[in-house]
Amino acid sequence: MKPLVLIVEDEAALVTMLRYNLEREGFAVCAASDGEEALVQIAERKPDVVLLDWMLPLVSGIEVCRQIRRAPASRTLPIVMLTARGEEGDRIRGLNSGADDYVVKPFSPAELIARLRAVIRRAQPTSAEEVLRFADLALDLVAHRVSRAGRPIHLGPTEFRLLRFLMQHPGRVFSREQLLDQVWGHDVYVEARTVDVHIRRLRKAINVGSALDLVRTVRSAGYALDEAR
Repeated sequence: MKPLVLIVEDEAALVTMLRYNLEREGFAVCAASDGEEALVQIAERKPDVVLLDWMLPLVSGIEVCRQIRRAPASRTLPIVMLTARGEEGDRIRGLNSGADDYVVKPFSPAELIARLRAVIRRAQPTSAEEVLRFADLALDLVAHRVSRAGRPIHLGPTEFRLLRFLMQHPGRVFSREQLLDQVWGHDVYVEARTVDVHIRRLRKAINVGSALDLVRTVRSAGYALDEAR
């Protein structure tokens, strides 16, 4: 799965240049030309990182950054600020608003891409103490244990990997083919309907009794881990 970068920038030529360089380096790209559109896209598309211009129409980059950090669903979303403001006070203000990194124009595309990869990598759960959480679900990456509302859940290896991937990308819809690539691997031939079988097993395991079904089926699209109904 290519990491999705949301470019929030009102200068069309710069968006074109960034899109070209990012796609060439294996990223997927979407773009918004103002702060309001950016907030809508973040809610709908769940990007892996936001490349956010400081000076934007309607809602400033600083305010967009603050709103991203205030919303529970996007609180941990990596943000790289992109701006012509290079003074130390401006950099501190950008970082204090919640940005993870700060790149001053003009910039090297190679350096910018390296910084994007770094913030995405830091956001990924790799710590030995890391426990993924979504709603009342908890998945311990080290002990390979899953619980819901404190009650242990027993999963097979494939269901564990499937749940881990969905918990790492809450709210995002993945097709059966995308799940096959990410959970089973690119080099393993498995029929797409196999995903449906393991989704059913996962649902049965985690949705015991009257518990809310956290696995959402999107007709003709795929599956997502989602509380919204």
